[in-house]
Amino acid sequence: MSLAAKLLASGTGWSVSDFVCTSGPRDPCYVEQHGAYSIALVTEGNFQYRTAQGSALMTPGSLLLGNVGACFECGHQHSQGDRCLAFHYAPEVFESVISAVPGARRLALAAPRLPPVPSVLALLAAMQALREESGGGKEEFQELALRLAGAVCATLNEQRSPSRRPPTPRDERRIAAALRRIEAQQGARLSLETLAAEAAVSSFHFLRIFEQVVGVTPGQYMLSMRLRHAAVRLRRSTDSIATVALDCGFDDLSTFNRQFRRATGFPPGAYRAQRVPAR
Repeated sequence: MSLAAKLLASGTGWSVSDFVCTSGPRDPCYVEQHGAYSIALVTEGNFQYRTAQGSALMTPGSLLLGNVGACFECGHQHSQGDRCLAFHYAPEVFESVISAVPGARRLALAAPRLPPVPSVLALLAAMQALREESGGGKEEFQELALRLAGAVCATLNEQRSPSRRPPTPRDERRIAAALRRIEAQQGARLSLETLAAEAAVSSFHFLRIFEQVVGVTPGQYMLSMRLRHAAVRLRRSTDSIATVALDCGFDDLSTFNRQFRRATGFPPGAYRAQRVPAR
């Protein structure tokens, strides 16, 4: 496995690193172990992640979750390489986060993955933008690290999804191919019918297996991706809000403003002025 890691920032009981993996379908999987509580944002590529909490196909915008001491495997059966922004927490730091989340009791991450959900979109965009900025400071990373841990624990505590039959390897391959198409054409409007036809299944079957594999519907996933890319652009560029909206696949500014505010809690202009979301 070819894996390069770059430490971006660290402090007492926490760290954040940029991981780039170039493994592909022909590379073997190895059993690894989480040395700390781990929450990693996938920003490029997709891969299979297996741990005691279950298995999941990791996709751009999703969060890989790992408990300290837990063994895991990552595989690239469907594509080559990925990139992740990984936050690691010592048990005492993670315990302090859990104790502050209303209703949370367990000192453990109960799922292998958190799909791209609106509750953490603003944080994910801020994290990704900060990684690309050469002047990203330790204090900013630390604030995001703690906010991210709290948001993930709160979201997991609220979720009570029933168990369901795991997706078949064939279904997972179909969805992985669709995700590569979506990622390669960021901003493009790909219809459910188009994606289903390319997967050689009915629209209903594609919708069902996509939600089962990814955790959200195709429409929700593409909207989340467009909003995340827009949030990064707003933070990192001086392009007008209208330009950002159009480049990210929104037909008009009013729709973009409404969707962005609904997802992040801020109008685009206020988000850009604030730089780091207070959420």
